[in-house]
This record gives sequence, structure tokens and C-alpha cells, in this order.
Amino acid sequence: MPRYFFNTHIGEDVITDLNGEELRDPDHAWEASRSIIRAMMDDPKNQDRLLAASLVVTDEAGEVVLEFPFAEALAGDAPEEPRHDSPNLH
Repeated sequence: MPRYFFNTHIGEDVITDLNGEELRDPDHAWEASRSIIRAMMDDPKNQDRLLAASLVVTDEAGEVVLEFPFAEALAGDAPEEPRHDSPNLH
């Protein structure tokens, strides 16, 4: 299975995922991204700072697979599954 890395971008700062996670495909990486973001936003102290952040998911070669803005993960109308015509999927 491919390994995906979930790097958090907060303004100019980047928190790099050094371990990554083995997932079956980019759609599963999208689902994992949404779960990660929601878990990070559970702490009210983080919400203001992270609202403008993005989770940038890369593959083992360092290629960007998708970019997931934190605000999008929290939107009530966020799709349950990734739209393949979405400009955020690479």
C-alpha cells in the first residue's frame, strides 16, 4: 500500500509528518485528512490559529496528492466523499 504524509501548513510554518501512514488510495487519504483536521480542531485553544491552516498530503515521492483547508473540513456542507473534479485534488 502507498504511504501518505500529512503536513500541516499554518501561515509560513510547516509541521512535517515524518512517519506517514499506509493507506489504500488518495480517497482514503482524503478521509483520513478530514478526520485528522477535525481531531486537531476539537481543542478550542487551537481553533482560531488553525482555521486558516491546510493539511497538505504528499506521497512517498514528495508529490502533492491533495490540499485540504481546515475550514473546508469543518464546513457543515463538506462533501462526505472527495469530488474527483475538485481543484484541490492533484
